[in-house]
Amino acid sequence: MSDPFPKVATRRMEELVTELGRVGEQQPGGGLIRFAYDDAWRAAGALVARWMTEVGLQVRTDAVGNVFGRLPGTESASTVLTGSHIDTVRFGGRYDGALGILTGLAAIEELIRTCGRPRRSLELVALCEEESSRFAADFFGSRAMLGTIGPDEPDTLRDADGVTLAAAMRRVGLDPAAIGSARRTDVEAFVELHIEQGRVLYDEGTQIGVVSAITGLRWLDVTVTGRADHAGATPMDLRLDAMQGAAEMTQAATALAEAEGRPAVATCGMWQVHPGGVNIVPERVTFSIDLRHPGEATLDRLAGRIRQECERIATRRGLEVTLDDTKAVAPAPMDEPLQKVIAEAAEGQGVSARPMPSGAGHDSQMWAPHVPTAMIFVPSVEGRSHCPEEYTPAEDCAVGASVLAGTLRDIAY
Repeated sequence: MSDPFPKVATRRMEELVTELGRVGEQQPGGGLIRFAYDDAWRAAGALVARWMTEVGLQVRTDAVGNVFGRLPGTESASTVLTGSHIDTVRFGGRYDGALGILTGLAAIEELIRTCGRPRRSLELVALCEEESSRFAADFFGSRAMLGTIGPDEPDTLRDADGVTLAAAMRRVGLDPAAIGSARRTDVEAFVELHIEQGRVLYDEGTQIGVVSAITGLRWLDVTVTGRADHAGATPMDLRLDAMQGAAEMTQAATALAEAEGRPAVATCGMWQVHPGGVNIVPERVTFSIDLRHPGEATLDRLAGRIRQECERIATRRGLEVTLDDTKAVAPAPMDEPLQKVIAEAAEGQGVSARPMPSGAGHDSQMWAPHVPTAMIFVPSVEGRSHCPEEYTPAEDCAVGASVLAGTLRDIAY
């Protein structure tokens, strides 16, 4: 190994990000639309496959459209897998998901140059779907590899135009009946690089985040019921105002998350007010609570406290309240030995790093219960993501790719 600390060039990352970032771009700087099984998605996969071939990897596409580039090992056929998803949110940026693929490509390219073939096989994957932008498929690429896709999903999942997932797959030459063949049992570890999508690293000036756990979440639909009355003729002390009760409940949820401190967060983003007249005291309000924390015990405790506060406020105001659990995702701790490998790779590169949780969901949370899994974060300028302004400088991309290369070398070589 001629270079103990493999380094990916800034210029290489700039070239890759720029070229892939044009695929699905609506207009210069106008954001990307690259949804599972659309034309831009197909073009992006073909471009990544071409790059994989040029680097010298064995390229194939599986039954759901995951694109793989394999570097066979000298001693073991088991795979150390790296990569991320190639699809985007509507009018998304160039980095979410895509950067994990591009840094993986550049990292393996550098490892081939400096280290030759690995002992364990190395494999890069461009996962077909993660964002649920077109279909509510929830990590479709990873779930296909893990064998957790339900038999009815291809024919029951539909996009906004009523097209089934199965029909969309057939349009790009994939057979929904073959989904089972995408399952993999040879993956020994999964390492995913991703932009942070928050501003902790950016504000601190830290170059690398070593993810300790991916957050768990609880989604609640809260319905507050009072009484509709005339807005002018009903005194304030005689009202059963569902809106005021709901507003106090959201303040209580926010206060509980703030008191817990980082990384606890609570968001009330969806609201429905009935009957919705400017001159009518609201009779019924439904709102959402998105509660997140990487510690399951803390998450459960906060959810219980929020429920108690909502019931207390409703009783005091003479209102009725119901809280329905609509989604629960357990936190996904990352593998501790792999976290150590990432931290040592960052130290070897002479770059700053810190442990941190991920507040967003990623493919890694699918893999973590099954194989040793780790994530590397690079900064997002001003924390922007899921928008055209999403940006990570090429220098930071190259640092992340170099740390990824060091990590993969320590695992696979």
